[in-house]
Amino acid sequence: MTNDIKTTAEAVEAAALPHLHEVHSDPNATPVNVPEDVAKQPVEKKSAAQWAYERLILYIENFEKQLDEEHEVAMGFAGGDAGVLRIEGMGYFDPDIVTFYGSDSNGIKTQLVQHVSQLSVILRALPKQTASATAPSRIGFRLAEDLKK
Repeated sequence: MTNDIKTTAEAVEAAALPHLHEVHSDPNATPVNVPEDVAKQPVEKKSAAQWAYERLILYIENFEKQLDEEHEVAMGFAGGDAGVLRIEGMGYFDPDIVTFYGSDSNGIKTQLVQHVSQLSVILRALPKQTASATAPSRIGFRLAEDLKK
């Protein structure tokens, strides 16, 4: 056991940085990767909306990595009959709103605007929207790239 001595500033900074812990029944499950540039910005410097947005991106990107070429990410809504939204875009509005853009199961353009305190989504794998598409749409990659900017 190491006995690292930290300054007060180091202890405060470490406490303000995000922590992630997951346990899966499948030992080969893909863990969520928190990029260094996201992890090093203290949580207290982010709005609730920005912080929720960034973490959702990491979960969506990780979920997509586990999909085959015949499926795309969508989200279901807990506690309602709003159905499923094929995720085509995502954003936030400080200090506390997260929004999802996409289409429902009938292909109707849909947008969900949600307060971060009410955020509860289920990521789902849906068959590709069009069978003629050679590759599934991967929004998680585009969202993750945008985080780096």
